[in-house]
Amino acid sequence: MREASLKTPGLTWLDEDGEPSLPGGIVSSGRETRKMNTYQAIRDAMSHALQRDESAVVFGEDVAFGGVFRCTMGLAEEFGRERVFNTPLTEQGIAGFGIGMAAMGQTAIAEIQFADYIFPAFDQLVNEAAKIRYRSGGQFNVGKLTIRSPTMSVGHGGLYHSQSPEGFFIGAAGLKVVIPRSPIQAKGLLLASIDDPNPVIFFEPKILYRSAVEQVPTSPYTLPLSQAEVLIPGEDLTILTWGTPVYTAQSAIDILRNPPPSLEAHVPQSLRSAKVELIDLRTIVPWDVETVVKSVNKTRRLLVLHEAGSIGGVGSEVASVVTERCFLKLEAPVKRVTGWDTPVPLIYEKFYIPDAVRVLDAIVETLTY
Repeated sequence: MREASLKTPGLTWLDEDGEPSLPGGIVSSGRETRKMNTYQAIRDAMSHALQRDESAVVFGEDVAFGGVFRCTMGLAEEFGRERVFNTPLTEQGIAGFGIGMAAMGQTAIAEIQFADYIFPAFDQLVNEAAKIRYRSGGQFNVGKLTIRSPTMSVGHGGLYHSQSPEGFFIGAAGLKVVIPRSPIQAKGLLLASIDDPNPVIFFEPKILYRSAVEQVPTSPYTLPLSQAEVLIPGEDLTILTWGTPVYTAQSAIDILRNPPPSLEAHVPQSLRSAKVELIDLRTIVPWDVETVVKSVNKTRRLLVLHEAGSIGGVGSEVASVVTERCFLKLEAPVKRVTGWDTPVPLIYEKFYIPDAVRVLDAIVETLTY
């Protein structure tokens, strides 16, 4: 596992100044790894950022004592409370403060305690952060702003703690939106987001904070933004997803190959050998069109999976672009498996979030179209 983590596709090591240590960053000998869950990997990334950049600050509601998910545990003690500090309970204030700091050259790493509460900051992010470079003719920018926020469901969060708002930002030119699936991905993508010359919203699937565990390199490194990753190669169907549903898709593919007795009657024998390609989109805005189109031209079928509702979701944009670019190759309509177009219900959250059986049903439907 250690060797595999050191050879993560796209990994680029950083030196003490945050620059790539060697062209391509390919030397891994002598590097150490440590077992981490996702929140520990995120904390490790912020520690690297604070250590190498004296202008970097971390702030948000309750971050000084570690945050509700412990992602900032010990950072205030390590780097001082003038660099890791609490804010009032005001999301628009947190975003506006971060925009001002970034515009003046500081590296601002802000936390919105739950993605569900990012909406009061929507005007600051969409009308200010996303547009300040354009409106100032390049005189100012907030490329040093990163907004972190826990997202997606936990199974009992309900309407105010289980939403997936990434789709609301897909039309906000000037912002980037990133969602990792694992500790290795979280550390590398967060450091890349902090280094990126554009403001980035970094959504962290909260159920993965503790449940996803990997051997993570202890040295600082980045992973590429706006570059999807093919996790499982295939030839008959492409599944595109991100964050927590990556694991749902993997479970559905496993069930397709070897269905339990309760589902055998619903999975034709002829489909059990189908080769399904699984892609983790990782960066939602701007998304990696070329990788997805290349895959769909090969497999001729696409299933998009996300927890947010269907109407206005990221899957709608993906389906539109893929239909435009792959129309003559498609052998089935683009299939979307999503949350329902309702508020996330509390006691019925299990039925709202797409599970492996819903994905399996969509796979069978698409392959038999």
